[in-house]
Amino acid sequence: MPFFTKGGDILANEVLRQEHKFLISIDECYRYRMLFRQLFKEDKYAKGKDCYEVRSLYFDSIDDNDFTEKLDGVYLRKKIRLRTYGSNSNFALLEMKQKQGDLQKKRSLKMSKEDAIQLIKGNYAVLLNYSDPFSKECYAIMTMHCYRPISVVSYHRKAFYADGNKTRITLDYNIVANECNFDIFSPTLSQYSVLNPHLALLEVKYNGFLQSYLKDVINTCMKSQSSMSKYCLARTVSKHYLF
Repeated sequence: MPFFTKGGDILANEVLRQEHKFLISIDECYRYRMLFRQLFKEDKYAKGKDCYEVRSLYFDSIDDNDFTEKLDGVYLRKKIRLRTYGSNSNFALLEMKQKQGDLQKKRSLKMSKEDAIQLIKGNYAVLLNYSDPFSKECYAIMTMHCYRPISVVSYHRKAFYADGNKTRITLDYNIVANECNFDIFSPTLSQYSVLNPHLALLEVKYNGFLQSYLKDVINTCMKSQSSMSKYCLARTVSKHYLF
């Protein structure tokens, strides 16, 4: 459900969906990309491009509660991140992903670059400048539980979608991260690989159910389902966590 400003601009958006991840080889990634280009529509951000960059700064509580709950497979859990699409982006999306069994709810708030920089610096009070309830909820959680920037993860993405049940298919590769420099707008952000460069992550996201014709197509390239988290990959150094 979106929230609007007086001028009609969307401030926050809410999506409830199912999400499945599959670890594939980079060779399979390129083959599937050619196949999906013939069968599905290209994401508007990637149309005419080979791929686009996604860069996310994750926040966590002082006791790493979100990270720990992910590792423990807690039924109800969440992640909070600030997302941009390349260093030249003039905005960022503050997002909260909440997991409940197989269902996942994602809420997002579009923020100016200036306010996003303040979040990176730990000034969460800028969230009070936004009128929707989601911004107030994020402010309460991040201040009450002493959230702080903890890791950045970046990757290249090729995305497709189908009209049925808002189905979205993404291919993510060249996954890199760091746990010391949180400036997601920096054109010279230094990062290191956290996933074998010969591997990629295929994700299928949809509302309700996956339509049968889409299931038949996607089943041709499915491997064993993975619970891999890019956030957990990004914590490899400090937590010595390996998949």
